[in-house]
Amino acid sequence: MMNLMEILINILSEPFTWGLLIGLALTFFVWRSGAKDKKHLRLEVKRVQEELASMQTHLSTQLKINAEGNEKQQKELEELREQNENLRVNIQAIQQKPGKLELRKLEVIETAVSVLREQAPGFAGAWEKALREAEDDYVASESGLKKLIRKVSPGFRATPDTTAKNLEDKGELGI
Repeated sequence: MMNLMEILINILSEPFTWGLLIGLALTFFVWRSGAKDKKHLRLEVKRVQEELASMQTHLSTQLKINAEGNEKQQKELEELREQNENLRVNIQAIQQKPGKLELRKLEVIETAVSVLREQAPGFAGAWEKALREAEDDYVASESGLKKLIRKVSPGFRATPDTTAKNLEDKGELGI
């Protein structure tokens, strides 16, 4: 046993042995640190892959929701366009009905007669002028405020009825 002890002490007294032991210890610590880092990186890669899969699932779901929403909006837009076109056609059809045409002509003539009463001296020229003015006034009243007032109050005419006023001014009404 002494012999073995002497050999061990002899080996340990050599500088090469000390260098070899220190090198092996450093190699062991570096290897152990690398193994820990490798394990940590493996876990990190796994976590990132799971997160990526989760994000892809979320993105896929979000894209499906957006696509469904866009599709729904496109269908709704098409339905609204169809309704708009149907309403436009219905309005044109209603305006072309015989009763509407006669009512329009009657209102134009009534307005023309009202204007004619104001301008009585030359009946034929004044009549044509009044008829044109009434037609233009009716076309203008088809849009805007006059149309709204006419819908609210159907008896409203674009030009005032001046017959009573003219007769009153001439003293014929007796009021």
